[in-house]
Amino acid sequence: MASLSEIDEYYDVAVELARAAGEVIRKAIDEKKNVETKESNVDLVTETDKKIEELLKVGFSSKFPDHCFIGEESEGSKLTDAPTWIIDPVDGTMNFVHRFPYNAISIGLAVNKQIVLGVVYNPILDRMYTGIKGKGAFLNGKRLQVSNVEELSQALVITEFGSTRTEENMNQLFTNIKNIVHKAHGVRMMGSAALNMCAVAAGEADAYFEYTIHCWDMAAGKIIVEEAGGTCIDPEGGDLDIMSRRVICASSSTLAKVLSKELKHIQFPKDE
Repeated sequence: MASLSEIDEYYDVAVELARAAGEVIRKAIDEKKNVETKESNVDLVTETDKKIEELLKVGFSSKFPDHCFIGEESEGSKLTDAPTWIIDPVDGTMNFVHRFPYNAISIGLAVNKQIVLGVVYNPILDRMYTGIKGKGAFLNGKRLQVSNVEELSQALVITEFGSTRTEENMNQLFTNIKNIVHKAHGVRMMGSAALNMCAVAAGEADAYFEYTIHCWDMAAGKIIVEEAGGTCIDPEGGDLDIMSRRVICASSSTLAKVLSKELKHIQFPKDE
């Protein structure tokens, strides 16, 4: 495991690079975008995604040449015990394309396959969420605390359609929403997994679940939620594997377990 002084150094560099990447988004959000599709017509990538991922990889490599990377726009990366930066250069690319101000740079660091720090930065709203294992989670320097809601009837729940729009996945999602919407205070979809998790950490929402996402969507958010007093689990109730492409995070373990029982579950091929 990295020493505390090393993790502090990693954190400082991550925040600095997130702010630099944020400037790229701020300058590009109102410009005409060259949009490409990947796995589906709603799975988008822009030149800004690629530019920021390269900026982050070069920035981290110059400081920590022995570290590894897993990035949304990279190929062939695997999670090992080596220090590994898990990067989503623009989490919420669809929002970015449409100028909806809910997108973020998401940076998580895994050491021995455990997430030790996370940085999620929404540059349009200038909201910097951070978390370091054992040191708490913060928004622009103010400590975060989850709501501690335990009952689904008192919960605001976030989910997403995801980018895998097969009939099976859509039927599963609509079943889950139907099971939850009349039992919870409300259901929201905002288009960024990392920021959804940060909303739970900040007490702005009480739970979030999603299927078909990837490790770069949730690595940073996981540590931020946990350091704010929340919990992240596999939707079927076990420990969260960030490579499993599905997640529940909640303001309390009780609410997470209740939500798990309400959901119809689907397995997906893992990221690794």
